[in-house]
Amino acid sequence: MKQNHLIPILFACFLALPICAAEKPNVVLIYIDDLGYGDLGCYGCEDIPTPHIDRLAKEGVRCTASYITNPPCCPSRCSLIMGQYGQRFGKYGMSRGLPIPEDRPTMAKYLSDNGYVTGHIGKWDIGSKIQGPLQVGFAKVAKNPPRKTYRQAKQTAKKNKKGNNSKYFCINREGKEQWLTDYDGDSMVDFIATHKDEKFFLYWSPEAVHSSHRETPESLSGRTTAKPNRRKLAGGIVSVDDQIGKLLNVLEKHNLRKDTLVLFSSDNGANGSEGGSSAPYTGGKGQGTQKEGWVRVPTIFSMPGTLPQGKEYHGLLANFDFYSTIAKLTTGKIPQHCDGKDLFTYFTGTQPGDAHEYLFWLNNEPGDAERRHLIAVRWQDWRLYKKYDKDPWQLFDLQADPREEKNLAAKHPELVRQLAAKHAVWAKTLAPLGKIPETEKTDTRVPKGHGWNLAKRKGKAGRN
Repeated sequence: MKQNHLIPILFACFLALPICAAEKPNVVLIYIDDLGYGDLGCYGCEDIPTPHIDRLAKEGVRCTASYITNPPCCPSRCSLIMGQYGQRFGKYGMSRGLPIPEDRPTMAKYLSDNGYVTGHIGKWDIGSKIQGPLQVGFAKVAKNPPRKTYRQAKQTAKKNKKGNNSKYFCINREGKEQWLTDYDGDSMVDFIATHKDEKFFLYWSPEAVHSSHRETPESLSGRTTAKPNRRKLAGGIVSVDDQIGKLLNVLEKHNLRKDTLVLFSSDNGANGSEGGSSAPYTGGKGQGTQKEGWVRVPTIFSMPGTLPQGKEYHGLLANFDFYSTIAKLTTGKIPQHCDGKDLFTYFTGTQPGDAHEYLFWLNNEPGDAERRHLIAVRWQDWRLYKKYDKDPWQLFDLQADPREEKNLAAKHPELVRQLAAKHAVWAKTLAPLGKIPETEKTDTRVPKGHGWNLAKRKGKAGRN
């Protein structure tokens, strides 16, 4: 009789197991602009406090060999959203305005088709002028708030490429000045609070910490111990960290922390002109774009209860792995077009070693800025690179020589030939150079104002 009583209990437990396993987690993807490898506390930075980002690392996996294979900003984001090397769709450099392909789903479209509410906040810089967030799979896009306007007397001190308009001070819904990064953080909180009972994917890609930081207030910079050459940038990074604090608070408030993957990364390496750090590596945006610091970025995956906590992963990975990992986590499968791997299997130890044995670079778009040309291969501790096809290869052991000061190509000719041959084979699999369409259309992909724009339904675009 006792055994008979146990049967329905065991049967109920059996039925409950697949339901729990099938529960879809939320995803928050944070993609900072120009954040250097050496500019966070959890990556060794000592003069900029980043306690909330450090907490993500403490409660997750900190990646030490995470790469952007299509730098800088625009190609990096296109590769991210498509889950592929950008060269798969003809992007061999900046190519701003080149459409992303429509014959395969973006990350947002894939998740939307699988039942997720998808939201975008911040900078876009993806695809053609008619391929905005709402056109490629996002259900909601935060409007771009109006900026503070400076009077003529302050123009000299505050001038930027937008003329008299501020880059980082916006006017919020109440008509008050607010730091743009802080405004974005409030939008993140609003999105999560609104969709707390649904499965959501939120992509925050802020203007921060792109230059210029001339306007950074002392209320932010004063919280750092950074030297004058990077003090303004440091304040901008502090504000980013504040928003991660807001994010964690709202997730915990609604009991979503363990049900949400928070993925934090950067679109390319540090901007040295503002004092950004690539330490212990050299190079970065603008100057030294052939060096490691331009393409190696901080990356953290945090999901307590699912991922190990306080772990470091030293294997090679790229930003196009984010799509594959998120797809596998949320739907149990990876779209065929993706170049990436499911990184969770490596983080948890199910798969040993590097996610990729080799990673490749081929930035050779004719007419692109010379500083952005790069041909390279990464394998184990080795980095092989050159600027142009006609140049000789240079070879560096990044473990022994992270600053890339001792070219070992002459000492290891067989290794040079091995890596060059791998690059040549990979290059043969790529699409031809894409052509940017000619259009006079005004770029309105992220609408101006406050609140949200919604994807079209029944022929009309919703707003709130």
